[in-house]
Amino acid sequence: MTVKFENTALPDIVELKSINQSYDGQKYVIKDFNLLIEDKPQQGQFVVLLGASGCGKSTILRYIAGLQKPSSGEILIKGKSQTLDDRIGMVFQQYSSFPWMTVLENVAIGLLYLGVDKKEAKEKAMAMIKTVGLEGHEKKFAKYPTLSGGQLQRVAIARSLLVNQDILLMDEPFGALDTYTRLKMQDFLIEIWEKVHPTIVLVTHDISEAVYLGDDIYIMSANPGIIKDHIKSQLPLHRDRGIKRDKTFVEMVYHIEDKMMS
Repeated sequence: MTVKFENTALPDIVELKSINQSYDGQKYVIKDFNLLIEDKPQQGQFVVLLGASGCGKSTILRYIAGLQKPSSGEILIKGKSQTLDDRIGMVFQQYSSFPWMTVLENVAIGLLYLGVDKKEAKEKAMAMIKTVGLEGHEKKFAKYPTLSGGQLQRVAIARSLLVNQDILLMDEPFGALDTYTRLKMQDFLIEIWEKVHPTIVLVTHDISEAVYLGDDIYIMSANPGIIKDHIKSQLPLHRDRGIKRDKTFVEMVYHIEDKMMS
């Protein structure tokens, strides 16, 4: 059974319609996949994709980013068919900064690629660097151990948001971090959402992380990849770590665990 989406009066920001993916023309790894994400202006949202490895979560993100085309189906960004002009940044688990460039150069590179004047690009990049809490590090090379793992992911987030502040795609962005840094980065992501109000589409294997961050949580199954369950968060819109002790939070974690194992 697949999830059905109801299109309300809210504007659409991302829609995937009847997506199919086959690499050999016979077996489908993703079949009849649909996803509708409506915009929430001046608020933003966290949409989370959960599921076992190999169910197609990362592939869905690559479709939205324009990094991969499905075998068939349609991808719409803000109600219009996706084009090469739809610039949507994606943050990966692996550090994606250019280590021979400074933090400022890394953050500005997307705007420079789009033809923005060098001075203007650097001014906007510096403002975004301040937003993500990296002021004072802009002249450092974006590599480990000059910067920590968490700081390198902040560079990637800043670069992505500077090109498109409406949508941010994140593929297991904290998977390589230690537990302490991962928890800090979850709180940081909430801070960024409250400042910039993007729609964040997050792939994670961590159920607790999904519940802490997610407004809408979609559980995928594999062979072929489809959305089998949709859990709407019952938690308050604004959250901090204290909510993890709340009964509703704990119940949601176990509920999603049961759904994933069923």
